[in-house]
Amino acid sequence: MQENKYIGDEKMTKMLAHYHCPTPLEIVKMRFAGAICSPNLDLRPSDVISSFWPQGQSPRLQTKDEADLFFKFFMGLWDDIFTRIKNNKFRLEKVPGHDLSLYCERRYAEVELGYVEGFWGGRQDVKIPAYLAEIIDRLSELADAYATLAKKSAGGANAETIRPALHSCDEAVDKSISFVIEQFVLPRIENLRRVVN
Repeated sequence: MQENKYIGDEKMTKMLAHYHCPTPLEIVKMRFAGAICSPNLDLRPSDVISSFWPQGQSPRLQTKDEADLFFKFFMGLWDDIFTRIKNNKFRLEKVPGHDLSLYCERRYAEVELGYVEGFWGGRQDVKIPAYLAEIIDRLSELADAYATLAKKSAGGANAETIRPALHSCDEAVDKSISFVIEQFVLPRIENLRRVVN
């Protein structure tokens, strides 16, 4: 059962802006998804939330009510993503606009700074099966492919050659994350339900 209701992208974006969060919502979502799938079972949602600000720059919450509301909003999003992962329905979101260079840069950030960083949860020494390490490495390679496509697009490469490559990368990312969820996460999903502590 979902304890906290997600307030929606528009309100969440406003909340992040209110707290001067330098991490965009799309990366917040992907880092949460990576953290939910993480083999680091010591990783707490509050650790992930504080990672959205540079070290030592997390917002100062003035009252208990403000802190409760702050974490309730974040946990609403966490629970929403947890439900999508539990149903293996987590997918990359559509990127608004037509600027292919920005699209590629956003995808790089979502995959590498979002999902992969969230998955490791600040620790790269966690023991995981070889197949899983390969998939996470593959996700980093796909992030690098987005970065390369961004450079090509910014350098004036033909959009018609970039679009199919982008589509291919998006499909590969979705399939890789879905495989991680199916093989590694779902068998232990009930042990992964975390609360702010």
